Amino acid sequence: MNILEKRILEEGRVLPGNVLKVDSFVNHKIDPAFFMKIAEEFKSRFSDLKIDKILTVEVSGIAIAFAVGLLMDKEIIFAKKSVSKTLGDDVYKSSVYSYTKGVTYDIMVSKNYLKKGDKVLVIDDFLANGKALEGIYDILEQAGAQVEATGILIEKGFQNGGNRLREKGYKIESLATIKSLENGKVEFENSLDF
Repeated sequence: MNILEKRILEEGRVLPGNVLKVDSFVNHKIDPAFFMKIAEEFKSRFSDLKIDKILTVEVSGIAIAFAVGLLMDKEIIFAKKSVSKTLGDDVYKSSVYSYTKGVTYDIMVSKNYLKKGDKVLVIDDFLANGKALEGIYDILEQAGAQVEATGILIEKGFQNGGNRLREKGYKIESLATIKSLENGKVEFENSLDF
């Protein structure tokens, strides 16, 4: 069992609808020392790749992407979910369906921050049905940038988004893959120590 899986078992809660609540250490409250350990694991998995930038989606992906960017000495870009006066209209945009929130929203990245030929590491907190990643990959394709790899904190393996995207050729590494959340119990696939 790795440190992330241990933390999920200790603090995570399974909610109705196969929702895993980990807000006490991932997406509401953050333990910086723990995130730095997670970032070290991502750095070790992706250190052989040539990476120009790291891309994530606001809000929950930002903290882990920041930690990885700090260790890898790479700038971080995050796709925004809301339009602002400062963002402008010169953006790459893709529509994404959120399983957890039950809504479709646009994610956007300014064309000033992604360039043709950029080699990008994608980092995000969750992978379930793969819709957020599809949106990110679409934005990278629009920019002419290249997805080098994707690092995911927690993957819901039983929702098959990861498998479907891997079959399309994307390199995806998940630190904790959940096999089942049945009866309120978290069961992991292929646990790796770190």
